Amino acid sequence: MSESESNLVLSADSTRVWVRVMSNEMLQAPSKDFVAQEIPIALEFNGISHAVMLATPTDLEDFALGFAICEGIIDRADQFYGAEVATNCDGITVQIDIAAGCFVKLKERRRNLIGRTGCGICGTESLEQVIRDLPKPKASAANLKASSIARALRNIQTYQKLQQITGATHAAAWVDEQGQLKLIREDVGRHNALDKLIGAGLRSKHTDWSHGMLLVTSRASMEMVQKALFAGFHTLVAMSAATKMAIDLAQQNDLCLIGFARPDKWTIYSHPSRITEDNSSDRIDD
Repeated sequence: MSESESNLVLSADSTRVWVRVMSNEMLQAPSKDFVAQEIPIALEFNGISHAVMLATPTDLEDFALGFAICEGIIDRADQFYGAEVATNCDGITVQIDIAAGCFVKLKERRRNLIGRTGCGICGTESLEQVIRDLPKPKASAANLKASSIARALRNIQTYQKLQQITGATHAAAWVDEQGQLKLIREDVGRHNALDKLIGAGLRSKHTDWSHGMLLVTSRASMEMVQKALFAGFHTLVAMSAATKMAIDLAQQNDLCLIGFARPDKWTIYSHPSRITEDNSSDRIDD
């Protein structure tokens, strides 16, 4: 990473603190280290406070749109009219303007979602709200070559600028059918990173999630699968494990779910026929 890139990341996503390093049982002289920012982000919809999340304070309009879609607050991106970011001494407030009909529905099912960094369903009022109705796929799923997955896994660290300097963040990336990373977002929270990615794609209006795959650097929980399905992905590749509930949800909803993903090996939990082996002549070289 160049110095200019480091300064760009430092200005918003991270800061530097004094630390003492113990090496070979010897305490080193004080030095400064990069750490990721984690700030309370309040989401307000049409002037009413709805949720407070602990998140990295960048790409907040992406985050607001992705959160609204994945939570079912809006059904389409055109029901999201915009967001304004206001900073105060306690954190950041994102003031989101949505369609009146969506706001009426939101008020009918208001629930307390404060502190949802680790648990995707905290504050849910009933079991029926845990797994919501999922949209039907807009397109049929295409097969992916194993070499494309391997290529994406080999290269993703190059695109994780904040992770490179702090070691404290997750990433969510959209990868095309050739294994090229097309869009990526980072955050201290894995759910937040995915919401930001989905929001960024919707705002760009050029992303077709049905092609390629979703790659996340975290585990694949039920909610990560649910968000992937809401967005329209057909394949989710996670670098850590998948849960049983996530596997069941993926199997039932035609999502190819992969976990423990490394360039040379991964575990396919559902719909393995979607991943095709490569002949030696088909393999992608970087």
